[in-house]
Amino acid sequence: MAHQPTPIEKLDRLSDLLDGPEIYIKRDDLTGSEISGNKIRKLEFSLAEALDQGADVLVTCGGIQSNHARATAVAAAKLGISSCLILSGTGREQLTGNYFIDVLVGAKIKLVTPERYRNEIDAVFAETRAELEEQGYKPYLIPLGASNGIGTFGYVNAMKEISQQEKDLGVSFNKIVIAVGSGGTYAGLLLGSKLMGLEKEIYGMNVAHNADYFTNRIEEILIEAVDYMEDNVNISRDEIHILDGYVGPGYGLNNQEQIETVKKVARLEGVVLDPVYTGKAMHGLIEEIYKGRVFSKEDKVLFIHTGGQYGLFPFADRFEE
Repeated sequence: MAHQPTPIEKLDRLSDLLDGPEIYIKRDDLTGSEISGNKIRKLEFSLAEALDQGADVLVTCGGIQSNHARATAVAAAKLGISSCLILSGTGREQLTGNYFIDVLVGAKIKLVTPERYRNEIDAVFAETRAELEEQGYKPYLIPLGASNGIGTFGYVNAMKEISQQEKDLGVSFNKIVIAVGSGGTYAGLLLGSKLMGLEKEIYGMNVAHNADYFTNRIEEILIEAVDYMEDNVNISRDEIHILDGYVGPGYGLNNQEQIETVKKVARLEGVVLDPVYTGKAMHGLIEEIYKGRVFSKEDKVLFIHTGGQYGLFPFADRFEE
C-alpha cells in the first residue's frame, strides 16, 4: 500500500544555517496521501497477518489525532474490511485533521476518557474484541503505532531501501534521527541496520515518556520481532540511543521554540513538519547540533520524516504571527 521508495532530499539551507553536519531528509510523509506517514510501512505487515488469519475488522488505538489510527482506518477501507478505533477523547473535540479522515472513511469510533485510556487500555481492547465477536466479526488487534514484532519489519525493509538510495546518491549516512512515539519504527531501523551489517547510529527523539521507557519498550519489540525470524540477532541496550529532553510540556503539547522550528523548516526548505512528532524531533536535532555532544560537522545525518501533516491543522492557532 505504501508508495515506495520514498525520496531522500538534502536540506541545503538548513545545513548551511546550522554550520554543522550535512542534513538529509527521507520523505516518509510521501508514502501516500490518505495513508501518509511511517505507520503504513508497519501496517503492511500487520495487515498481511490479519488477512492470513481471516480477520474482517481491524482494531487499534491512539489519541484523537492519531496518525496511526487514521492510516489503519484508510487501509481497512482499501481492503474492504471494517475498522474500529479506540481513541482518547471527551467527545468535545473538533472534527478536523486525522479525526475527520477517520470518520470520513467510516471507521467505528470508540471514545474513552484520557484517564481510562492511560490506565485501562488493555481492558478496553479486551471488551472491544468481545463486543465485536458478539456482533459476528473476527477482529485483529493492532497495538499503538503498530509497534510490535510483526510491524517492526516495515522499517527493516525501509533500511534496505535507505541502503540502496545511499548507493544511488553516492552518500553514506552514519547517523539517522527519528521521532519516537511508540518505538516500532526505531526498532525496525536498528534491526535492519544490524541484519545488514551497516553499523548506523540511530538516534531517537522521544515525544513522550523518557529515555528509559523507550529503551525498555524497544527491547521488548525487538524480542517479539526475533520470534518471527529463523536466526537469532543480539542487540544490546547500549545500541539504543534515545536523546531525552525534547518532549516539551508533554505528548501533543508544545513550547514556542518547537513551534518556531516547524516554521523555520517550512520557510527555509518548503518541508512541512508536525508539532507532535517531527517538529519535536527536528527541534531536538537542531539543539543537539548546537550543543555539539552527538553530531559533528563531519557527519552525514538522515532525518526520517514520519508524516503527521493532518495533525498540524488542529494547532493552527499556535502559528499565528
